[in-house]
Amino acid sequence: MDKRVDQYILKHEKHSDVLNLLRSLLTSTDLEETIKWGAPAYTIEGKNVIGLAAFKNYAGIWFHQGVLLIDSHKVLHNAQEGVTKAMRQWRFDSAKDLDHELVLKYVQEAISNQKAGKELKPTKKELNIPTELSNALKSHKNLNASFQSLSLGKQREYAHYINEAKQEKTKLSRLEKITPMIMKGIGLHDKYKNC
Repeated sequence: MDKRVDQYILKHEKHSDVLNLLRSLLTSTDLEETIKWGAPAYTIEGKNVIGLAAFKNYAGIWFHQGVLLIDSHKVLHNAQEGVTKAMRQWRFDSAKDLDHELVLKYVQEAISNQKAGKELKPTKKELNIPTELSNALKSHKNLNASFQSLSLGKQREYAHYINEAKQEKTKLSRLEKITPMIMKGIGLHDKYKNC
């Protein structure tokens, strides 16, 4: 068991009873316990299977490939309808809501699916580079090289930042602002990320 999970549960005292019960259940399986994105995660051979999390009004488990589970009891939720494709969440308001046998059934199915390699792969969105950025990349070889060295996610952040501006002058102003950032190889939102 990972000591960092103990700390996570201590920080979420309001839901510690649910978190401890779920943790006990999850660690009784083949899953390996770790911390990812600041929350408990349960993996098989490094692949995410289940996450454990506490929120303001409930605690729950996340099935990373929950869409593939047979949800015969209709307990799983898509937390971001239209955004989240594979992940599903099961919420618990208190420890009395937790049916151990039923939770274990869902967990074992998730483990079996992972071992069998069942997975809904995310679809990659095409990168839509705005005209203003495209022109700048064509005319400045160093800027283009720096932009190409960025991850696809960082490229998307910059493209979206310019695309969301409505007026041409705003798009050009934003392009001027981000050019030094691109040249330094940093992402638009890097300063807000916990790296």
